[in-house]
Amino acid sequence: MKIVPDTSVVIDGRITSLIKTGEYKGATIIIPEAVVAELEAQANQGREIGFSGLTELQELFRMSEDNVIELQFSGDRPSLDQVKLSSGGEIDALIRNVAIDHDARFVTSDLVQAEVAKAKGLDVTYLRPQIGDFSPLTIDQFLDEETTAITLKERVPPMAKIGKFRDTRLVTLRDTPMTEYELKSMAQELLERAKRDPDGFIELEKRGITVLQIGSLRISIARRPFSDGMEITVVRPLVDLSLDDYDMAPEIKKRVLGSRRGVLIAGPPGAGKTTLAQSLATFLADHEFIVKTMEAPRDLQVPDHITQYTALEGSMANTAEALLLVRPDYVIFDEIRKGEDFGVYADMRLAGMGMVGVVHAMEVHDCLRRFCDRVGYSVLPQIIDTIISVAQGMITKIYDLELTIKAPEGMSGDAYIRPVVVVREHTQQVPEIEIFRHEGELLVIPLVQKDVTEPRAATETPAVAMAAEPEENVSWKVAEKEVQREIGRYTTGPVEVRIISDNKAVVYIEDKDVPAAIGKGGKNVSAIVNKLGIGIDIRPRSELETRRPVEEEMQLAGGIKIRLDRKQLTIVSPENKGKIVDVFAGKEYLFTATVNEEGDILLAKSSTIAQEMIKRYNEGETIRLRPV
Repeated sequence: MKIVPDTSVVIDGRITSLIKTGEYKGATIIIPEAVVAELEAQANQGREIGFSGLTELQELFRMSEDNVIELQFSGDRPSLDQVKLSSGGEIDALIRNVAIDHDARFVTSDLVQAEVAKAKGLDVTYLRPQIGDFSPLTIDQFLDEETTAITLKERVPPMAKIGKFRDTRLVTLRDTPMTEYELKSMAQELLERAKRDPDGFIELEKRGITVLQIGSLRISIARRPFSDGMEITVVRPLVDLSLDDYDMAPEIKKRVLGSRRGVLIAGPPGAGKTTLAQSLATFLADHEFIVKTMEAPRDLQVPDHITQYTALEGSMANTAEALLLVRPDYVIFDEIRKGEDFGVYADMRLAGMGMVGVVHAMEVHDCLRRFCDRVGYSVLPQIIDTIISVAQGMITKIYDLELTIKAPEGMSGDAYIRPVVVVREHTQQVPEIEIFRHEGELLVIPLVQKDVTEPRAATETPAVAMAAEPEENVSWKVAEKEVQREIGRYTTGPVEVRIISDNKAVVYIEDKDVPAAIGKGGKNVSAIVNKLGIGIDIRPRSELETRRPVEEEMQLAGGIKIRLDRKQLTIVSPENKGKIVDVFAGKEYLFTATVNEEGDILLAKSSTIAQEMIKRYNEGETIRLRPV
């Protein structure tokens, strides 16, 4: 009997399996050179299937040495043009031609290849994917009911992570290090199982790394040059919870069954976000919603009637296009990581689809910052109406988002009124985060809440209470030092910080240091604001009145003064502090300016506007301000 296998059955090890069972014992196995070339190319690209196929060829050679089979190599290696046209079937045609030339049985597990071979009149054996019971995997010896992850690396003893959430521990499973031969055998076995098992997928394959999903197991196989040695990592979910197992389940059910369908699950890695997402998916499917998932890799453990989609042609945007045509009621988007993913989530939500997204973030404001970098902050409440914070397998808080027009915390005065997204903790409706734009920069500010959980003792005297009040100034002093230290990283001269509220600081630095402290496009000061959670107004030290000896002061109507020194003209109007005003000379409009926190408008004395004001004043015209 002459057998010509194609690349698919060489990779999955089916030929050696059939020889061992006796079906092809004594047969002549003819390997097309095109198969060898294809496996060699895949191995050179660091793809696990290439190494697996070459291992299978080596096993066939050993069987031929033991006279179990006869092994031959035949046919031509593909040319460069044929390689370029491989997606069109040029390589497959070369492999079929070998079967035609030798009048041999053609064995394949590629359905298209089998149908074409039948059309050519070949004797074809199509090996369908194996369905049914499988023998235990070699890695099963390292897994027990408490193991959540194992790491197997050459030259290192195997290790496992055992336990749940905060009770996890890392243990060594044996004293003997793993060998490369052991790992290669395991890798081939895992790859074969992923190709045969209906619940198995090859989720990712790039140079040096292959990621498989077999049932609940997510398996990563790493090789040189991507890693410094061969390594197999297996991760599996150990906790399977229903939505009712969570403390805040009634509130979540009320939201997802109602009109609030833009849900974000946020938390650090290993916090239990995916477990909650699959609980939500199961709950929604049980309540007559059509639910689909978007995952890369697909590792949610959900019922069969929930279809799991991955990145279509490598892009979740393509998957979203398909899902918008399918029109499910809810989509569970696991692992929102790339910039494209945030945009996809927003587009699908704005299209009216119910969304549950999972985002890695240490704090809630971190994931909001990442969304604001990709979508307009003012539409955030339309995209996300519920944020669920998860830590150590528990729901810690639920947040609501609301868009309002107000002055941000710590920025008093009508001049600061603007659109602000307020993020509130849902039980007490206490604002914890504000998102707004200030001087062209988008700020995501965690609000500092005073500790009101400990009531003052009844025996405390008024004198003691009065002594406790200055504590607020102590916190300002700490904030002042932090701002001074952060700004000082970008300056060479002195840094003077004035804290004017819990969320606002004015910083005076040398004029030459201002551009460096602000950074290109406000990058440096924005980073400091997000790090410290306090608004910062950077000003040159030349603005300080102590550095501007007054040469002349003019009193105007309405309590307005004009001060002139060597460099500056200052309009002094304390009653308009913090406001935006129009400046008039007589009835003629001159310009619009913002009155700073000291009640001043500062102009360079040599500027055209300042010279025009001095001219109009000398001509007897009335200089006046009108709030905008």
